[in-house]
Amino acid sequence: MSRSSTPKLRPLPFNAPVRAWALSEWALIPLRLFLSVTFIYGGLMKLANPNFLNPQSPISIYQQLAGSIRISPIHSLISPLTHYAKGLGIFIAFAELAVGLGSLLGLWTRIAAIGGAFISLSLFLTVSFHSSPYFVGSDIVFLFAWLPFIIAGSGSRFSVDSFVANRVAKEKNLPNPALVPIAFSTVQNICGNFEQGTCKAQQGAACNADLCPVLLGARAPRVTRVSGDAIDRRTLVVSGVAAASLGGAALVLGGFTSDMGRLIGGTKNPKAGPSLGGTTTTNATGSTTTTAPAAAHGTKLGAASQVPEGHAVPFTIPSNNDPGIVLHKGGKFLAYDAVCPHAGCSVGYSKSANQFQCPCHGSAFDVETGAVLAGPASSGLTPLKVVEGSDGNLYLQ
Repeated sequence: MSRSSTPKLRPLPFNAPVRAWALSEWALIPLRLFLSVTFIYGGLMKLANPNFLNPQSPISIYQQLAGSIRISPIHSLISPLTHYAKGLGIFIAFAELAVGLGSLLGLWTRIAAIGGAFISLSLFLTVSFHSSPYFVGSDIVFLFAWLPFIIAGSGSRFSVDSFVANRVAKEKNLPNPALVPIAFSTVQNICGNFEQGTCKAQQGAACNADLCPVLLGARAPRVTRVSGDAIDRRTLVVSGVAAASLGGAALVLGGFTSDMGRLIGGTKNPKAGPSLGGTTTTNATGSTTTTAPAAAHGTKLGAASQVPEGHAVPFTIPSNNDPGIVLHKGGKFLAYDAVCPHAGCSVGYSKSANQFQCPCHGSAFDVETGAVLAGPASSGLTPLKVVEGSDGNLYLQ
């Protein structure tokens, strides 16, 4: 091969040095651990909580999707998904679990990181897009936190990918493939494989760190290296078997967690909780519209007996299809538009804290006035007037 025909490799962005992606693999371990544990925790919590799949619960995947329709820039894509909320919720939970386990073990880390970034981007576009300032919402932070692992993978530290590569190399009686970043000047000093600025290993080509077979290893032009195709195929097979085994373990763990959550929660199958309203119909967006006839003193919501003292019950506001919530407290009926002003999730009533709370970002609201007690919401809930009629029914005025 002549000098003029020496293959050129595409330079790294920003003039980064050779193997720049491997230089900080130790520094990335704390971030990798945090992301892994967070996604495993998130997936298991969804599977363990029956209310996540209960469409009447304010923390359910259905209610979160319904809230996102009002605020998301991709609302037209979200609307059809409300019809498949349960399946989507199960898929998201297992996807988070798979991403977390893959990242934690360093198995197919780039694939896991791409999955984690996609989940974070989806949550950003549906839940926290309108968070102000933007860094209040954590989803955009998670999105960028996954990018280093898409670029670098898990590295060779505490990684199943690295273990498999080392094991395969040993079976083939080949050197350990672990990467060791090294300055090009050091290569020049110790290799003796250069002569007046030219590289013998590159058949007289100019010494160039971008082409150096010592630094690049398998990425070097083929004229200077032994083909690693056999190793690559063997590594792919072994890591594929490991990934399939991990997937099976994730399914077993997820199923066990789901069953335990239902057992501890006292329910075998999530059921719809009580809600006000008569006959309901489903419109194109998946929301419900009350069709009970209007009375002279307001829109009939349902029997007051459906809202016991100290309990809150959701309903649908006929005028705008927003979720509403009515609380029976101290002989009074307190009602609000249940849409959290921060990001559009539906609030629920916490009896122990005596607050309306947003399950998405933790905002809390006063039950008497709807005012903000804790952010990130910057404004309170919209109050509604609900009265009990002489016939024992509740009416929205």
